[in-house]
Amino acid sequence: MKIIDFMGQRKMALVFSAILLAISIGSLATKQLNWGLDFTGGTLVEVHYSETADLTAIRKTLGAEGYAGAIVVSFGTDKDVLIRLPKGYSDSEGAQLLAGLQRAYSGNVELRRIEFVGPQVGDELREQGGLAMLLALGLVMLYIAFRFQLKFAVGAVVALVHDVLVVLGFFSVTGVEFDLTVLAALLAVIGYSLNDTIVVSDRIRENFRKLRKTDPVEVINISLTETLGRTLVTSLTTMLVLVALAVFGGEMINAFAIALLVGVFIGTYSSIYVAANALLMMGVSKEDLMIPVKEGAEQEDLTP
Repeated sequence: MKIIDFMGQRKMALVFSAILLAISIGSLATKQLNWGLDFTGGTLVEVHYSETADLTAIRKTLGAEGYAGAIVVSFGTDKDVLIRLPKGYSDSEGAQLLAGLQRAYSGNVELRRIEFVGPQVGDELREQGGLAMLLALGLVMLYIAFRFQLKFAVGAVVALVHDVLVVLGFFSVTGVEFDLTVLAALLAVIGYSLNDTIVVSDRIRENFRKLRKTDPVEVINISLTETLGRTLVTSLTTMLVLVALAVFGGEMINAFAIALLVGVFIGTYSSIYVAANALLMMGVSKEDLMIPVKEGAEQEDLTP
């Protein structure tokens, strides 16, 4: 098997990651995220049309009725429509909105439900979502430090923070709405990236113990080459499903699929170039991973 020199490009990868993080953090600091209704507060209205609903016509109708910034998406079938009204509206708008839609439509429009999300609830969701991510990262670091070694834990958390910031930066730069489905996708990205990093870390630990006279850079290159096939197969099959969801899944899960697509791609990259690169920067060696010998066992070996 030909060994691929992954770590020969580690400096270039470090520069690439630094650029991605700079763009992401800069955009988050200036432009911030395009928070969805779940986080900003507003009104959620579900209506049912007797015939196939024309979403473009509905948007024009709502704009003419004074509902600026309304988001209109299909919900389940082509006759069910979900309307998201931005902060500033309340559930009392339901009857007026329904009357405006009925005037512009020759068939029958039925109001299925109307829900109001207050800004206080949105603030709580934003805070709890951030705490959930921090808690996930903290538990990950504890688990890997116990399962492997502290340097591996630091490398894994650095890779996870890298992935989360890049995905958040992508949503900030593109302006795609950030709602609860995207937050769920972000937590899923943490799990996916962690799984990939653990597989690579396990092989690195195994090879450090087996190839004791080999240079750390070469050990990591061997380990990454051995796990490359598994990494590519897992990532490509996952991304094929996500592409199908993004293209055919409708607007309700479009942002969720996009977040996972970006996360899987950047998570695969970080498992190779961020986590492993961090290990080399911290000076990982075979001494860090050797199994400690018990004192009693040493005495037994010295006994003639």
